[in-house]
Amino acid sequence: MHLLVDVIEATLLVVAALFPIVDPLTGALLFLGLTQGALPHERAHLAWRISVDGFLLLLVSMLIGGQVLKFFGVSLPVVQVGGGVVVMAIGWDMLHSNESEPRQMQARRASLASQAFYPLTLPLTVGPGSIAVAIALGANTQRQMYGWAAQWFSALLGPLLIGVSIFVCYRSAERVEKWLGPTGMSVFMRLSAFLILCIGIQICWNGLSALVHIH
Repeated sequence: MHLLVDVIEATLLVVAALFPIVDPLTGALLFLGLTQGALPHERAHLAWRISVDGFLLLLVSMLIGGQVLKFFGVSLPVVQVGGGVVVMAIGWDMLHSNESEPRQMQARRASLASQAFYPLTLPLTVGPGSIAVAIALGANTQRQMYGWAAQWFSALLGPLLIGVSIFVCYRSAERVEKWLGPTGMSVFMRLSAFLILCIGIQICWNGLSALVHIH
């Protein structure tokens, strides 16, 4: 009974820490803009792949993320800067794209499957901030508060629940497209691109600020 209580508490801690940063509700709107022109079954498949990839990425980050970064000599602020630059590049490309051209629309649809992990999962859904929190939870917080059994169960269940929330939110995003219509989607596409660009700048700035503070 005591173990069950610890597992529930540890899992809720993981979900409470990760959910606001992953933010699948906002992510679903960005997903909608990035997959403009995709067919319903294509979006459904992408939502499934992103949720699975997101779960695995958070799970690995919690279990061995700190050791991997240490092995390669990479700090979390550097990961933030790199991830921020990538997100900025994606937003900039979206701002200057012309989705009214049929060939560009077809090319985007053809390349969506190859973009399921990068950039749709990493860094747009599970970004540097989420990875940093997952690593911190796995390396410090959980070990200080709970036994090894609760740590392992929460490291599995927490990311799993986040993955489920990603799938549910992304799978429901298509309803927004029907409500907005073609003109609304065109406007929304540009707003999404600008928001992604701003998010990238913020991530990069957070990393740079941390690096300056360290040195």
